[in-house]
Amino acid sequence: MESVHGLTVTSNVGLAVDSNTGNVAYYAGCVVVIYNPKKNKQIQHLINVCKKSLTCLAYSKDGKYLVTGESGHQPAVRVWDLEEGVQAAEFIGHKFGVGCVAFSPNLKYVVSVGYHHDMVVNVWNWRTNIKVASNKVASKVTDVAFSEDGSMFVTVGSRHVKFWYLDASKSKIKTETLPLLGRNGILGEHQNNLFSAVCCGVGVQSANVYSITDSGKLCEFNDKRVLTKWVSLRVSYLANAISSDERFIFIGCSNGIIRIFSATTLNYIATLPLPHLLGVDVALHHDINAGEGDSARQQQRHPDVIAVRFDDSNKRLTCLYNDHSFYVWDVSDLKKVAKIRSFLFHSGPVWGLEVFPEKKTPHTSSSTSSSSVTSLFPSSLLANCFITCGNDDTVRLWTSSSSSSSSSSSSSSVLEVTPMKKNVYSNELVKILYTSKELSGLLEVEFNPAGKTDKTDLTYQDRNGIRCVRVRADAQQLACGDRVGNIRVFDLATMTQVNVMEAHDSEILCLEYTGLDTGLNLLASGGRDRLIHIFDANHNYSLIQTLDEHSSSVTSIKFVVSELQLCLISCSVDKSILFRTAQMDPNFHFTLTRHLVSRTTLYDMQVDNTSKFVATACQDRNIRVYNIRTGKQKKTYNGSVGTDGTLVKMQLDPSSSFVATTSSDKNLSIYDFFSGECVGHVSGHSEVATAVKFLNDNRHLVSVGADSCIFIWKLNSHMTEQIKKKLIEDNQLLIQESNQHLRL
Repeated sequence: MESVHGLTVTSNVGLAVDSNTGNVAYYAGCVVVIYNPKKNKQIQHLINVCKKSLTCLAYSKDGKYLVTGESGHQPAVRVWDLEEGVQAAEFIGHKFGVGCVAFSPNLKYVVSVGYHHDMVVNVWNWRTNIKVASNKVASKVTDVAFSEDGSMFVTVGSRHVKFWYLDASKSKIKTETLPLLGRNGILGEHQNNLFSAVCCGVGVQSANVYSITDSGKLCEFNDKRVLTKWVSLRVSYLANAISSDERFIFIGCSNGIIRIFSATTLNYIATLPLPHLLGVDVALHHDINAGEGDSARQQQRHPDVIAVRFDDSNKRLTCLYNDHSFYVWDVSDLKKVAKIRSFLFHSGPVWGLEVFPEKKTPHTSSSTSSSSVTSLFPSSLLANCFITCGNDDTVRLWTSSSSSSSSSSSSSSVLEVTPMKKNVYSNELVKILYTSKELSGLLEVEFNPAGKTDKTDLTYQDRNGIRCVRVRADAQQLACGDRVGNIRVFDLATMTQVNVMEAHDSEILCLEYTGLDTGLNLLASGGRDRLIHIFDANHNYSLIQTLDEHSSSVTSIKFVVSELQLCLISCSVDKSILFRTAQMDPNFHFTLTRHLVSRTTLYDMQVDNTSKFVATACQDRNIRVYNIRTGKQKKTYNGSVGTDGTLVKMQLDPSSSFVATTSSDKNLSIYDFFSGECVGHVSGHSEVATAVKFLNDNRHLVSVGADSCIFIWKLNSHMTEQIKKKLIEDNQLLIQESNQHLRL
C-alpha cells in the first residue's frame, strides 16, 4: 500500500499523536495510517488482516507500540510493534465491539472498554497475554484516559464518569483475574449529562481530570472525584473532543470551533481559526476564510470537530472533522495560529472510480483528438489522475503524483497549466464538483450518541448519491449518474455543469462513452430500471434510442468496434449478455444480434485492448471470457481468493495482461488474464470494495470502497515491466497491420 485518501474516525478515540516523533495515527477502514506532518508523508500502514472495522486506537508513551480495537463478532484488542510493523499481541474479551483503548504510562497494561451492549471494562497485561482485572459498566462509554502516574484511569459516557484504580486491583496470583475497583465521580447537578470526552492533567495539574459534555460545558474533577468547577464553552450545539497539556486545554466543538482554556483556572484564552466552509471550491479559494463577507459567513456552515490531539513537543494540534477532513495547526504562538497541513476526503461511501482516457498514439487516433486531450490536461497529470464519486453528492478529481513530498514540486508545475490550480486545502485533491445544493449530505452525523435503543438511521436523508462516473474519450466532458436516475454532464475545461437529464426511474448503475476510433460521440446509460438509453453528445445529449431487452438491472455497458462495425454489449442481473450492432436504415439505431445466457448473475464486464474478447465478473466468483465475434465462451477461472461472497467489479490493465477484481468479502485480487493464475491479493477495506482501476502510469492500482476510503496500491515492478512490454508489442503489431493496409 502506498497511500490512503480517507478516514473512518468518528470520535476522539480514533486519533492519536506520538509526542516523541510527532507522528499522527488514525484509521481508515481496516488500515491504521501513520502520518508524519513534518514530512507530509504517510510513513506506515498497518493492515488488520481479519478485515474487521477498526474503532479506536492509542499510542504507548514511548511511541513504539500502538493498541487498536475493532468491531464485529468476537472483536480483538491488538497491540502493534511499530518498529517491526507487525502485531505483537492479541486479546479477545469483548462480544460486539471495542469502544475505546488506552496504554498505561508504564507500558505494562492495556485497558479496553466494550460497546454499551458489551458492558465490560478489561485490563490486560499485554506482554503476558493475561487479563488482570475486569468489571461491568452499565452506561455507554465514549472515552478513557489514564492519569499521569498510571495509578488510575477514568471512563466517561452517558450519565457516567467513573474512576478505576489499578493499585487496588493488583493480583498476587498472576494468573487470576480480579474485579476492577471503580468509584463514580460526584457530578452534582451535572449528573444527567452525556460526557463526550476526557483527559487527565499533566505536570502540576496531574491531580485533575477534565471532561466535556455534549451540552457545551468544560468540567474539572479533583483527586477526590468531585466536580469542583465548570465553565460554558458558549457553542451553539455540541462539544465533541478534548486534549490538554500542562498549560492549555483544547476543546473541539460543532461548526468547526476549537476553544482554548487555561488548565489552571479554566479561563478562556483563544479560539482557533475556522476550517473550510462546506461546499468550498478548492480550485478557486486560495486562502482559508478569505473572500467571504461577514453576513454571508454567518449563514454558511463549517464541519464539526470530532477529534483533537495536542502534540506538546512540536506544538501542533491535529484535528479531524465530521466531513472527513483532516487539519494540522501550528499553535506555538496562539496569536498567530497557522495551518500546516490539511486534507479533504469523501464523507460517505465511494461508489464510482474513473481514470482519464489514455492519450492515443498517432497511428490509433486522429491528431486533432490527441491534441485536444493534451491541451486540456498534460500527460504527466493524466498518468497520475483519477476521479471518484460517492454518496456525499460530490465528484472529486485526485492526483496521486503529490502523494509524497518528493513529487510535490512536479505536481505543482503540472497543475499550473491545468484548469484546476493548486490549492491550499489539499495537494492530492485537485477539484470537487458538487451535484447538490444541500450541503448537509457532506457531514457524517451520529444520531444516537447516548447509546439509546432508538435505531433510526437518517444518514441517507437529503442525499441523492453519485453512483457512477465516466469521462468522454476526448477528455472534454464528464458524465455522472446518481441514485435517483439523473445524469449530469460537466465541462472539464470550465468545471461547470452543462447538462442534466432525468434519464432513469431509479439508480443508474453504469455509463459508457464511445471511443475516439468510432467516429461517434455517444453516451449509453444503464440502470436498475432495466433500461439502456443512448444519447448523442454532439447534439446536447438528445435521446437516440431506448433499449429494453433486459429483464433486470443492467450492470455494465461497453462500446466495441468489431470487424469494422460498432457494437454495444451489455450484461445484466438477469444472467444475460446482449450483443447489438449499429445500423443506419434509415436512422441510426442498435439491433440485437446475439443473446448469451450465463449460468450465474453478472455484475461487471470488461473488453480487452484488442476488442476480441469480453470478460464478465460473475456471482459464483468466476471470470468468464467470451469471444466477441463468435459469442463462444473461451475460458473460465476463479476470480477471488476467498470462498465466500461474489465478484463485484473487475478491471483490465491497459495491455490486458492482468485483471483486478473486487469481491464482497472485501478482498482485492489480481490475476493473469490469459492463464488465470493469481499473482497477488490484498485487503484493507472494512466494507465492500466498489471499484478498482489501474492508473495510466502502469505502476499503481486504485481501489475505492463503501467505507469512504480510497487506497492506492503500488504494483510489483515485474508486473509493470510486463504491462509495458505487452503495450510495446501490441503497438508494433498495430503499425505492421496499418502498413499492410496501406500497401493494399
